[in-house]
Amino acid sequence: MALGALGLLVLATAEAAQAQDQKATPPAAEAAAEDWSYHFQLTFIEQGYPGFPSTVQGPQSLPAHGEARETMSGTAFLGGRLPWETGELYINPEFNQGFGLDRTFGVAGFPNGEAQKAGFDTPKPNVARLFLRQTFGLGGEQEELEPDLNQLGEKVDVSRITITAGKIALPDIFDDNRYAHDPRTSFLNWSIWESSAWDYPADEKGYVDAFVAELNEKDWALRGAWSLEPKVANDRDLDPRFWKHYGITTELETRHTLWDQPGTVRYLVFLNRAPMGNLQEAANLAVATGTPADIAAVRRDRWKVGVALNIEQAITADIGVFSRLSWSDGRTEDWAFTDVDRSIATGVSLKGASWARPADTVGLATAVNFLSKPHRNFFAAGGTGILVGDGTLDYAPETIAEAFYDYRILAPLSVALDYQFIANPAYNEARGPVHVFATRVHLQF
Repeated sequence: MALGALGLLVLATAEAAQAQDQKATPPAAEAAAEDWSYHFQLTFIEQGYPGFPSTVQGPQSLPAHGEARETMSGTAFLGGRLPWETGELYINPEFNQGFGLDRTFGVAGFPNGEAQKAGFDTPKPNVARLFLRQTFGLGGEQEELEPDLNQLGEKVDVSRITITAGKIALPDIFDDNRYAHDPRTSFLNWSIWESSAWDYPADEKGYVDAFVAELNEKDWALRGAWSLEPKVANDRDLDPRFWKHYGITTELETRHTLWDQPGTVRYLVFLNRAPMGNLQEAANLAVATGTPADIAAVRRDRWKVGVALNIEQAITADIGVFSRLSWSDGRTEDWAFTDVDRSIATGVSLKGASWARPADTVGLATAVNFLSKPHRNFFAAGGTGILVGDGTLDYAPETIAEAFYDYRILAPLSVALDYQFIANPAYNEARGPVHVFATRVHLQF
């Protein structure tokens, strides 16, 4: 009996010590959240096209004789946890160099997503993003957020509210798509990696001061943003009068499973308020005066509204399909993104596991862009927009097809070859088709 009691005492003591050790040393799954985040990317794109048929050449026409241009960007993604733990601060020092084809003119669905409307012949430093993120957990089930660009690795409540405030790019948060969203790693064309009829508020570089609130649940998320607008269309300076000129963006994201594979549908609505010109008024004034349409002559405070539908669906672990449909009212000029009133894009993305290259990606997509009737009349009357304007117009929808192969050389380094076919560039049947070729080198860690 004494030996049995001693054995029970030893066993109890061992179990207590083991329990204490487990408390002192958390399992790997409970590892401490990151306090600092350091990432970097460098992207170089060389893009060009041979000469193409054209019977007209206007102020914002892609040159018919052919040309080649390069762009380069480098970004440091730096972030840290604030003293109250649920707050995070991020800053992205960046440099840009180069121009898009024809200095980023001539095609509404522009073929280089790295090409800014404010290019530079030499590297130009700037602060791309500077923002605060605050997360409020609502309890219940938790999930792991993997370390990523502007994302600390941490465990958070699935049900949570996230507030983001500062200088950001709205597509960082809205209109996401796992298969087509980042021109540094996937499709290059503006009308494929973004819903191009969404005239999202931004300066010439694509950034804006904004306040964003998001409620996330297991099967859905709802987010909204209030952002500044440029003082003038496609201008580098933002209007600080956020109560007078602003953009409102809302998005509902729903998640589902189809054929045992994940899928997501995003419904976006936007409303912009800015001193925009009415396209039909500008066209009518041009006819009355016998001069090219001047949108600046008819600018006053107006509304612009639009919607976008964004779908992604995995077919297998290595194959995914996507589609974007977007629409804007087409009455007022585009203020910040590009000259598109309706757009349809669809594509497929394939990982290279079947040929023993699981980190490689093949993409194939098409996009068709349309103009509203007032917008056609404006361009036919000699008007120019953000990216296009041939001085005349033989209207036809702008049609784009893109294919790329992204080859992973090493873990942080990849090289891609890209081809785009563009029919009716700038909606003009008198020009094109254009065959655009590109090489992209991307480093990220």
